[in-house]
Amino acid sequence: MSILIDPPSWPAHGTLFSHLVSDATLDELHAFARAHQLPERAFDRDHYDVPQSRYAELVRDGAHEVSAGDLARALIASGLRIPAKYRPEKLGPVLSRRWARTLPTEPQLGRELLERWSQSHRRYHDRVHLLSVLEALDWLAKDQADGEERMLLQLASWFHDAVYHGASDDEAKSAILARERLYGLLSPGAVSRVSELILLTAGHSPGDHDRLGRILCDADLEVLARPQPAYQRYAQAIYQEYAHFPRPALAAGRIKVLGSLLEKDNIYSTVRGIDRWENAARSNVGAEISVLRGWLGE
Repeated sequence: MSILIDPPSWPAHGTLFSHLVSDATLDELHAFARAHQLPERAFDRDHYDVPQSRYAELVRDGAHEVSAGDLARALIASGLRIPAKYRPEKLGPVLSRRWARTLPTEPQLGRELLERWSQSHRRYHDRVHLLSVLEALDWLAKDQADGEERMLLQLASWFHDAVYHGASDDEAKSAILARERLYGLLSPGAVSRVSELILLTAGHSPGDHDRLGRILCDADLEVLARPQPAYQRYAQAIYQEYAHFPRPALAAGRIKVLGSLLEKDNIYSTVRGIDRWENAARSNVGAEISVLRGWLGE
């Protein structure tokens, strides 16, 4: 099975809706939707909402009928499902609660950072990425960092792409913003440490003895090890952010970045990161480089 549809049982706008998904790739799902003239606005991150009036036609043309439960399980197994907490209406409250636990005395700063992460030009470096990094930190830093260190890591995560325009100095400008906004809120040493951590995310090459730097860089690179469909979604979002570059230039630049990762003895620098993510990340990165070389006719 590839294209799946569940029974129309979700009420909205005076009718019932089905969910249309692919258990293989989003490209396949979008192609099926285009062939049947489903509007783009019907796509909701990992599925199309289909009105009851279209159900029989789509089944006739190849969509496989499954129960709602089986559809959800197939979507999860494919790696294409977007968990509820990553949906736009959930992200703000989830991240606001996290900020309140990190720096509860500064709600206005949290709102400013959320606004930055919500900018319309972001396709990958957005609130989903921020939450993903914070969640990866939860796992990597568990029993590896004390309370103050976890706060510094979390602040570095909140600021590390707070300035994002797809430019080479984004991390440097984000570090400057952190120093400006955190001045007087934390000790000078803590502010300096947050700034140092942010700068590390430009090259992801922390020193051997920089424990916090290794944790943050691994959290930032967690996306590389996701199941293949989710990795492809990440890569497509990166391409969208750099769509203003000619396709050959984008491919060459991306190959350079990804190739530098494969040249390292390990992409990840924590024991936990290597054990859990290294093999999957190398497979994903190598596969993407092959695709990009195809763009260049190699």
